[in-house]
Amino acid sequence: MSKAIKKSPIVGGTADETEANFYEALQTGDIERLMACWADEDDVICVHPGSPRLVGLGAVRAAFDAVLSNGGVRIQMEALRKIESMTSAVHSVRERIDILTNEGAVDAYAIATNVYHKTAQGWRLVAHHVSAGGASESEDISDSSHVLH
Repeated sequence: MSKAIKKSPIVGGTADETEANFYEALQTGDIERLMACWADEDDVICVHPGSPRLVGLGAVRAAFDAVLSNGGVRIQMEALRKIESMTSAVHSVRERIDILTNEGAVDAYAIATNVYHKTAQGWRLVAHHVSAGGASESEDISDSSHVLH
């Protein structure tokens, strides 16, 4: 027997506001608010580090239910890079996650790509793909800037 996917409205009308709601929901452990950030589409996709690709809202919800089973995640979004158009937005972010160990809190890093589409309900997440980062925060590697004279 599958759980019904319950959506609640999100205040705000931009991809940035949807992303802020998504990360705040992770921090507070609010699965309903987190799922309200997702598009109501059969083919939404989520990939967590070392995990298989999850397709569909049911699979995505089950994974986040497991992630949030002990409460919120101490996670901060950093170093946002964006590519945006009128109907889609791709955000690349570095995630800083506080992990509690026997020695105390330790920062871990991950790199996430979040894809948003503008829907009839507003901007919604259609893909969230996270890769493990290094043991410490690292700077982005990019092309050196070219100056034209």
